[in-house]
Amino acid sequence: MKCKYALKALVVLAAADDKMPSKAIAKKARVPEKFLEAILTELKKAGAIKSERGAFGGHRLKKPPEKLMVGEVIRAIDGMLAPIPCASTYYYKKCSDCTHEKACVIRHAMLDVRNKISEVLDGMSIKDLIEMSPKKKQQIFW
Repeated sequence: MKCKYALKALVVLAAADDKMPSKAIAKKARVPEKFLEAILTELKKAGAIKSERGAFGGHRLKKPPEKLMVGEVIRAIDGMLAPIPCASTYYYKKCSDCTHEKACVIRHAMLDVRNKISEVLDGMSIKDLIEMSPKKKQQIFW
């Protein structure tokens, strides 16, 4: 759910004309506000958003929505895209029960899965998510 909420928040921010306070993002994205605060902090650390404090503060995307890829958001929030650690590019970890990693058929199958997942998610931007909505910026449907 955390990653889904992060993507929803980014779609709301991408569709907004200006920075938005957390409360407004939570309402529009239908995300619990308290949970969203932690997610926004992670998105800020990952370089996806900028945040300003104060009465006129709020959050906005740090880069254009067409340059913010779904794959990078998922990695920032959930970690690896691969189904198992030994198939991960960024979060690789050797399996403790594996004696011949290069010959492991499970690993090879999961590498193929990871590559296909990465191809789709790293080729899909936040702007693409907005464009998937029938009403575009006026109303995002969940």
